[in-house]
Amino acid sequence: MTSLTDPWTSHFGLPPWGKIDDDAWAPAFDAAMDEARAEVARIAENSEAPSFENTIHALELSDRTLSRITGAFYAVPDQTPARQAIEREYEPKFAALGSEIIGNAALFARIEALWQDRESLGLMEEQARVLHLTHRNFVRQGAQLTGEDAARMAKIKGRLSVLGTQFAQNVLADESGWRLELSPEDLTGLPDFALAALRAAGEGRPVLTLSRSVIVPFLQFSPDRALRRRAYEAWVSRGEHPGETDNRGIVAETLALREERARLLGFDSFAAWKLAPQMAGSPEAVREMLHAIWTPARAAALEDAAEMEAMLAEDGESGPLEPWDWRYYAERLRQQRHDLNEAVLKPYFQLDRMVEAAFWTAGRLFGLSFRAIEPDLWDPHCKAWEVTREGQHIAVFIADYFARPPKRSGAWCMASRSQSRAEGETRPVVVNVCNFAAPEAGQPALLSFDDARTLFHEFGHALHQMLSDVTYESISGTSVARDFVELPSQLYEHWLEVPELLQRFATHAETGEPLPEAMMERLLAANTHDMGFQTVENVASALVDLEFHDAPAPSDPMQRQAEILDGIGMPHAIRMRHATPHFQHVFSGDGYSAGYYSYLWSETMDADAFEAFREAGDPFDAELAAKLEAHVLSRGGSEEAAALYEAFRGRMPGVEALLKGRGLLAEPA
Repeated sequence: MTSLTDPWTSHFGLPPWGKIDDDAWAPAFDAAMDEARAEVARIAENSEAPSFENTIHALELSDRTLSRITGAFYAVPDQTPARQAIEREYEPKFAALGSEIIGNAALFARIEALWQDRESLGLMEEQARVLHLTHRNFVRQGAQLTGEDAARMAKIKGRLSVLGTQFAQNVLADESGWRLELSPEDLTGLPDFALAALRAAGEGRPVLTLSRSVIVPFLQFSPDRALRRRAYEAWVSRGEHPGETDNRGIVAETLALREERARLLGFDSFAAWKLAPQMAGSPEAVREMLHAIWTPARAAALEDAAEMEAMLAEDGESGPLEPWDWRYYAERLRQQRHDLNEAVLKPYFQLDRMVEAAFWTAGRLFGLSFRAIEPDLWDPHCKAWEVTREGQHIAVFIADYFARPPKRSGAWCMASRSQSRAEGETRPVVVNVCNFAAPEAGQPALLSFDDARTLFHEFGHALHQMLSDVTYESISGTSVARDFVELPSQLYEHWLEVPELLQRFATHAETGEPLPEAMMERLLAANTHDMGFQTVENVASALVDLEFHDAPAPSDPMQRQAEILDGIGMPHAIRMRHATPHFQHVFSGDGYSAGYYSYLWSETMDADAFEAFREAGDPFDAELAAKLEAHVLSRGGSEEAAALYEAFRGRMPGVEALLKGRGLLAEPA
């Protein structure tokens, strides 16, 4: 095939993923970086006086080839040895290029001149915003540093990129390297869908893996306490095994380098630096929010723990309730309280039907239509659709839903190509990745209700990308404050709970019958079941992340983690959702560092935003949907996040909306 640096000629300009040999990436990256360097040099050395057009606009376009190629590379979630080697080689090179651009004194002088003269430039609103963000980014990344400080900052960034890549690859190695073949006796008590997931993982033989979609059902249903413990401890110890995949030293070094980076920039802590441009603004604001949620969540979790510990004793088991017991007894408690059995419920949530439901909702709200297409993708199980509105092309949506080795674990959304108009109309290519258990041959893929929620969550991110309507890529789609980015995704989850949708799309895989109304009512009534546990494990992770980054870097992060959890009174039978050695949100890159709280911060808005639809008496209210698109989904980072939300809702919500939504707000006496 031709070089990856040449424009792609396939329909919609999609990369020919299925035909790209791994050997093609390195020369393409090198050529694209050389092109970006030349473009930046041309901008910096321009003899004409700086203008928005010849500096900021030109800078937006300077890495278009590199952005196109990296977008194609990182869209593929498979972590083969060859791709891992490419990441290890090129992540430091990408970081070095970024440092080189930030450290270009002539380039920054032009940006600074424009910033100082901004009031007289006659800029349009979006141009003014892009100038502000560009100047802020250069300053925050160290453009004003000189001499040894500038050189040290470049080294820190390069080293952090190496550490983040290695951290993620270590977690994957531990996860994919653990497999437990199960005997017939080990399968006692497991429902058919869990057995099918185990057989699919073992290619016909029942094999337990550390994929969340496989191990969580096992922990929910296996009555074998010793086996649950063995599986659970393997799951939570990823990244913590002595040897080549041990992430504890990586965490310590990462925290130390982040602290040094923040102090070079004049901040007291990394958290203070990271949070300054976010909605929260400061570590103190985040801490206040997290503790306001922690207290009622912990109380609810302890009440549930006492009830489950009594069930444990009734089963003749000694000792207190342990972390490997929680999911098993929480499932039994759900059956007892709400007469809901996951094995009975799951056949109503077929993957294909839930995808249809997500599309149908987008059609009702935003007038979008989805037509299946067959581009050349990286895995035969991936699917793609052209997204249109009134016949106009909007985006290409690609879904990669099933777990497989050596795919990276987790669920996420990314734009392989972002929307922009800076160089003609560019429509997005958006990818959703999940890790649902693959079905056995000839059988439909079944989801838990939580799986279906994940699907809707990631599709909410996809809509944020697809409906973007801005000029510049740097403010397109999900390029917003970190504690605002989860609003569209978490808000979209609410439509999964709309009875009209469930009646239409929650149909039994064998009979085709819709979810019985009584079962649906019990399902929705159980929506806040075990919410104490879920909130505690999330808030604990967020607090550990915050405290790690808002104090001097600990020499022993695991000891510090234990101290933080002890200080907040972490319940014995609950662990952090993401223990430090496999906390990929925070340590496999910089995205959610000092920012894991953002899921909860955004939830205060998403609960309040959906309340607007309830107040309107129609979850598909056309006027509200248009307002949501106009003020949130289409605007990207073109305004401050708070201004966007207030334009939609008229005010900012408090934490009460989140507590109410999670069933943690005490009813008035």
